[in-house]
Amino acid sequence: MTRPVSLGAACAAVLRAAAPRDKVMLARRAARDWRLGRLAHDFVDAMPARPARPPHPLLLPPNRMPKRGRGGTADNRVALLHALAHIEFAAIDLALDLVGRFGAAFPRAFADDWMRVGAEEAIHFALLDRRLRALGSHYGALPAHDGLWEAAEKTAHDARARLAIVPMVLEARGLDVTPPTIARFESAGDAPSARILRRILSDEIRHVGAGVTWFRFACAARNDSPAKTWRWMVETYFRGTLKPPFNDSARAAAGLTTEFYNSVVR
Repeated sequence: MTRPVSLGAACAAVLRAAAPRDKVMLARRAARDWRLGRLAHDFVDAMPARPARPPHPLLLPPNRMPKRGRGGTADNRVALLHALAHIEFAAIDLALDLVGRFGAAFPRAFADDWMRVGAEEAIHFALLDRRLRALGSHYGALPAHDGLWEAAEKTAHDARARLAIVPMVLEARGLDVTPPTIARFESAGDAPSARILRRILSDEIRHVGAGVTWFRFACAARNDSPAKTWRWMVETYFRGTLKPPFNDSARAAAGLTTEFYNSVVR
């Protein structure tokens, strides 16, 4: 495979990689090459409409996904870790697609932030897959759903919409649910899984923060109110619901203050 020489080509290569090992390797290499100045800030290459996926896991509509138990059994913990691994796997593509699709409209610092995010999502996936294997399973052993990429498809035409929905709604939800999930693993005596989730939580605060920063930047370029614009984007492009309780402290650490989300809870 010819090594990409532009940032757009490197991002597209990640999305075209189906095998998890290849996607992780290419995402981390692209981030490193960008950081070391080996890639031109060029976005001529078109991004794929959909990322390549491995044969497994089987992707089901969200309403056909088997229900996960909330108990502390080993099977329930494996199912939860598998679901989280799939989220992180999709997040690699989301970060690199954001750069490749919208990077030309932003300063270079936008690519700096989101290439780092993509590399960290790749690390998160690798950690979770390794933990699944330690527990006798692996990524692909259970079905998963494609809801995260559906959100990307709906916002493929508008950087502000993508930033509003993916980091500021979907990833922000992770800030809410991860602390009780960590407590669940700890109560089951699964300290290794809890450590992985604590690292992911710390990184995801920065990821949501990057979303807020660049959403505010894009709104300022149009003299629009960030909070009002975000609420309109959520009502227009997000079909789910924003449900409390919210981790207000983690959200505030990311810059996602209550002025954004309190009035859209439904």
